[in-house]
Amino acid sequence: MDFFDNHKKLFLTALGLFVILTLAVAIFPAISNQINNATLPNYEPLSADAQRGKLIYISNGCVACHTQQVRNVDMDKVWGKRPGIAADYAANTRTDFWRNTATLMGTERTGPDLTNIGTRQPSMAWNLLHLYQPRAVVEKSIMPAYPWLFEVKNEVGKDEIEVIVPDEFRVGITGKIVASKEAVQLVNYLQSLKQTELPDGKVPMEFLYKKKEVPVAATGAAANLPDGGALYTQNCVACHQANGEGLKGAFPPLKGSPVVLGEDLELYVNIIMQGYDARPEYAAMNAVGKDNNLTPEEVTAIINHEKTSWGNAAKPVTAEEVKKLMDLIK
Repeated sequence: MDFFDNHKKLFLTALGLFVILTLAVAIFPAISNQINNATLPNYEPLSADAQRGKLIYISNGCVACHTQQVRNVDMDKVWGKRPGIAADYAANTRTDFWRNTATLMGTERTGPDLTNIGTRQPSMAWNLLHLYQPRAVVEKSIMPAYPWLFEVKNEVGKDEIEVIVPDEFRVGITGKIVASKEAVQLVNYLQSLKQTELPDGKVPMEFLYKKKEVPVAATGAAANLPDGGALYTQNCVACHQANGEGLKGAFPPLKGSPVVLGEDLELYVNIIMQGYDARPEYAAMNAVGKDNNLTPEEVTAIINHEKTSWGNAAKPVTAEEVKKLMDLIK
């Protein structure tokens, strides 16, 4: 009974057990993880600007609403090409001595997961507009705007980026809206978030609990093609909108577009695969097809969806026609 009456022995014993359990449960496993997990061979380290953008991401509390973890369930397939693995986080180190917010995996998806956002939405113009006013590109977005990351100037400097903002979100603003250095660095960080390809021959684990897909019957030009509407939603709707009308002063409409309704399929395919930057009144379009590794069948399905939606009534194209043009681009 002397042991229980001696407060020093009780305290030292409790402290000893705490230290032993901490080493066994936390410290040693963490060291083992660092030793046994390394980055994938194709991993690209963050640039200096992206690293600073990560700190801006942290300071603005983005991790409160966005995760960076693709779980091994079918519903997470929209966020990445494969489930996340330990190697995806092996390069992360402490922010500084006092903070260990390196992985930014998050716990809540109030907003979409950002694991692969650099591939899903690599456009600098879209990301900057989304930061300045989220509802300009996603009508019902609940994300807060970050106007303090932008400045209003009379002239745009040589190395500065002007943000093309629709008129309805420019109330009371007469100058040019310019992205600050911090805004560009934050977007650089977002653009760097891409799932690294697995080494050749390495097969990713399959997503669990897959939903049963019901094939959609199709005839004519749409036969044997994927769902063009779903592909449009996944790759194009963020800029051109669900109604195909785009955003005035930011992204061009596809409804009634001369490119969509025209006969120049080569131009059409080039725009999708390589992007477009020949319209001073609109933001530059990124290479959607190349960035997302779209197949000829997928590009064909998107083109046919655009040609036959929102009142457009153009002649559909075939996958063979599109494939020939894509082969020339390669």
